Amino acid sequence: MREQLTAVYALTGSFCTFTKALQGLQGLLDAGFEVIPAMSFNAARMDTRFGKAADFRVKLEEMCGRPIIDTIEAAEPIGPKKMADVFVIAPCTGNTLAKLAWGIVDTPVVMGAKSHLRNGRPVVIALSTNDALAAGGQNLGRLLNTKHFYFVPMEQDDCLKKPTSLSADYSQLTAAVHSALRGRQIQPVLFN
Repeated sequence: MREQLTAVYALTGSFCTFTKALQGLQGLLDAGFEVIPAMSFNAARMDTRFGKAADFRVKLEEMCGRPIIDTIEAAEPIGPKKMADVFVIAPCTGNTLAKLAWGIVDTPVVMGAKSHLRNGRPVVIALSTNDALAAGGQNLGRLLNTKHFYFVPMEQDDCLKKPTSLSADYSQLTAAVHSALRGRQIQPVLFN
């Protein structure tokens, strides 16, 4: 009998997609994953028009049944202790995407991903950024061509008002994770 798969599920500051991100998390839980929650500094602490940070923290901890990793120190052991089979960043902001692409490690999420990658295990990104098809395009291209990085299929969420924006389709998150665990990028990556 196969062991239960474990995922780190990390939220970064695309606050407008937190509700969708929690739906994606529920999909992993329904698929039988054990989930370790993580949050970037901003995601864990900033109240916005989309909700209070404390409310999202409570919901995330209730869903996962464990405390959130929200410090760099707590995220560092993810790799050495082989805590997860897959590391999911959902939502992943353009800022976090750039940090991953260029090796900048200054938040719990990027530290956790970097630590996880040392084991050659997959990182799955559910992108949510207004500049993916502009300044962020080089970072997206870089990670699409980097071993162990996989993407949840994404689309332009409002091509007229936000022509350079891309947002992940959370209904495909669990399938993208399963595909990444087999070393494959789910296709198509971009859709209309």
